[in-house]
Amino acid sequence: MMRLATRTARRAGRCSVGMVESPRVAAGPRSGAAHGRPRLRGVAHDVPSAGYATAHGRDSSGSAVRQRPRRTTPYGMHVMRIPGTTTYRRAAFGLAAFGVVALHAAAPRTLAGQEPAAYAFVGVNVVPMDGERVLEDQTVVVRGPRIAAVGPRASTPVPDDARTIDGRGRWLMPGLAEMHAHVPPVPRGSDAWPDREALDDILFLYLANGITTIRGMLGATYQLELRDLIERGEVLGPTFYVGAPSINGSSAPDPETADSLVRAHAAAGYDLQKIHPGVSLETWDRMARTAHEVGLTFGGHVPQAVGLRHAVETGMSTVDHIDGVIQVVTSAPAGAPPAEVFSSIDEERLREVADLLVAHDVYVVPTEYLWENIFGVFDPEEMARLPEMRYVSPGQREAWIRQKQRQPPQTPEAAAAVARARRHFIDVFEERGVKLLMGTDSPQMFNVPGFALHREIRVMREAGLTPYEVLVSGTVNVASYVRDHLKKDGRFGTVAAGQRADLVLLDGNPLESLDHLAEREGVMVRGRWLDGEAIRARLERIAAKHATP
Repeated sequence: MMRLATRTARRAGRCSVGMVESPRVAAGPRSGAAHGRPRLRGVAHDVPSAGYATAHGRDSSGSAVRQRPRRTTPYGMHVMRIPGTTTYRRAAFGLAAFGVVALHAAAPRTLAGQEPAAYAFVGVNVVPMDGERVLEDQTVVVRGPRIAAVGPRASTPVPDDARTIDGRGRWLMPGLAEMHAHVPPVPRGSDAWPDREALDDILFLYLANGITTIRGMLGATYQLELRDLIERGEVLGPTFYVGAPSINGSSAPDPETADSLVRAHAAAGYDLQKIHPGVSLETWDRMARTAHEVGLTFGGHVPQAVGLRHAVETGMSTVDHIDGVIQVVTSAPAGAPPAEVFSSIDEERLREVADLLVAHDVYVVPTEYLWENIFGVFDPEEMARLPEMRYVSPGQREAWIRQKQRQPPQTPEAAAAVARARRHFIDVFEERGVKLLMGTDSPQMFNVPGFALHREIRVMREAGLTPYEVLVSGTVNVASYVRDHLKKDGRFGTVAAGQRADLVLLDGNPLESLDHLAEREGVMVRGRWLDGEAIRARLERIAAKHATP
């Protein structure tokens, strides 16, 4: 009750749920830089997506703004196509998306250079994420992959062997997590590696955006070795939790096959079992029993034959894409048109679904920004000119444009109903205590790894969450999921002694405005420091590879 009362007070005047009109044109960069240094900018600044929030009297941080009449975006009304089922057609993505064109059997290269024995962020304002608070004028000492000390600057000594980082006028927070990520695929069952340079670039795009943890949701054998190399510091990348190749209607047409696959995936060392559509109820039940037996959690889509309630009650740990919810909560009759289905939400049923998820400790990964890309109505050629598309190959940009152009049109009424309902689900889930996890399903249609997460953050804020609640979904909730469901070390997601040294240094307070997440002065991943200038230089080199002649 205290939590809900506090949340209600902080969210007074928040964005209501209504017609979605989110412009997707890049705004000009903000002028000036703290302390005379250039800022490491991200999409959170570059694409404000202000139309929806501004129409409801709030800016992206929740501050009041002058009311403006609605207007059509350069892409027309931003709406969503109604899928025919609970799932949607996957966006085309292949090895060519980031220039990955070759497979290699050799293991990847190792990192060069030596790290200092310790780091000390001195005079920094700490956003610890153990509550909605800021600890001012602190010293944070990092030794190896862990935080060694956090305390007031005046009483916390800086080790003699530490490299000092000036934290005055800056904010230090935990690194974020992308909980529905993808790294380059290889043919199912192959032991080969994708092109190493392109793989390194994708991992770096996550880090450059302050993402220090990813959960891969379509695994391959090489990713198990990659995970371990990252953990040992031999490959630069975010901490990687690897989902197994999926259980779906094709890979597991019968219960016996599902049983065999789950046992093989657990023995191979995958961190979780990915679920795709098409699984029969009988196959699902066998899969779930075997997964519990071998200690392998499972999550992803909710197959139609299984249904949300049964999936949750048999042990599903994450519901991705808000799959299966509309079938439970709509009060529209069977066969009703989509606009009626998504406009006829039974609020009591929705609350019951939320309470069911809470009771079974099931996490939800909305991937809402992806839905708005796939089912929205906009000019795809304009979308392909967004700032982050510099880091995608021209061939992939063209493939996304063609894919969008092939989609059948939908009515604005139906599309608006879907957007309104999904954002409402996110808001109610947070209100009822469902644990949300940040995720984007990148790379998918116009979702570039790393950059897409900042767009998802903005969508979550516009759905009604406070900045703190949004950040919890990418930090604290991730740690509890890893600890309780993956059964891995969950000592990360907050800034405290003993926690994994995954940190982001910002020029502004993210609790005041999530736009400050774009003002990155540097990123630390497992104790390895990447300063803003080095990140910018690497991003420019990646963009140069994909520049259009």
